Amino acid sequence: MRGSRVVAVGHYQPAKVLTNDDLAELVDTSDEWISSRVGIRTRHVAGPDEPVDELAAHAGAKALAGAGLGPADIDLVLVATSTAVDRSPNTAARVAARLGMGSPAVMDLNVVCAGFTHALATADSLVRTGTARRALVIGADKMTAVTDWTDRSTCVLVGDGAGAAVVEASEEALIGPVLWGSVPEMGNAVRIEGTPPVFAQEGQSVYRWATTQLPPIAREVCERAGLTPEDLAAVVLHQANLRIIEPVARKIGAVNAVIARDVVESGNTSAASIPMALSKLVERGEISTGDPVLLFGFGGNLSYAGQVVRCP
Repeated sequence: MRGSRVVAVGHYQPAKVLTNDDLAELVDTSDEWISSRVGIRTRHVAGPDEPVDELAAHAGAKALAGAGLGPADIDLVLVATSTAVDRSPNTAARVAARLGMGSPAVMDLNVVCAGFTHALATADSLVRTGTARRALVIGADKMTAVTDWTDRSTCVLVGDGAGAAVVEASEEALIGPVLWGSVPEMGNAVRIEGTPPVFAQEGQSVYRWATTQLPPIAREVCERAGLTPEDLAAVVLHQANLRIIEPVARKIGAVNAVIARDVVESGNTSAASIPMALSKLVERGEISTGDPVLLFGFGGNLSYAGQVVRCP
């Protein structure tokens, strides 16, 4: 069986920036309160005329340009999102239409914050088996559209954006084996539910679970890739909360790795957070082609998925 690789990445964020001081005008909070508890200082907010598929298409176009490819080169579009408004056409179909693609397979995946790593694993499997030739994998969410702006425990967390990756076949397996799973009995700890849907979570439960249960799973992801945590050049965890990211990264033991901290300027963008943070590391030159990078998503459903990829 052949392997697959990430050829290029890209990201997109809406122009509007909401600072902690801006939020202090909406709810009883402050820059110090938010920064000390979750590490977030700014987030980007999409307008009512900027749907999820538009964010996704911008990121996808950037990834295609980075790969030197055109719309006709893609035969599979996978979009991880939990905030798309419509059921059909799905977000992937609308992205394909926006980008002028021919006749790709189009699928949405809803695994919330772990959506991108699930989608990447799916694309890896389909490309390796020859079912797909080349895939565009996107994580995109508009979390501000499902936020209660009177609830200071959640409205300070969220932001909007999208990140994308192009995956194609390669002689070597440059996308490592996925390790994924969930804790169904704790699935209600992170929710987007109701009519209209609203984001809510049990923050302390999520914090305890993430900081105690995830580090050994992440270390096993490295083992499956034939590496140790010390071999990693970068760790890109779901950008949920800096107070989760830093202790989890420390417990993984990736002492030589760059730790993605995009949450500080972008907030929690759910499925967009990992590909967006990875794209920014590549764009800034903080990691180089061929470097091993741990991607690890976790959150909604109390689900998780991780793999080691080689930097494009």
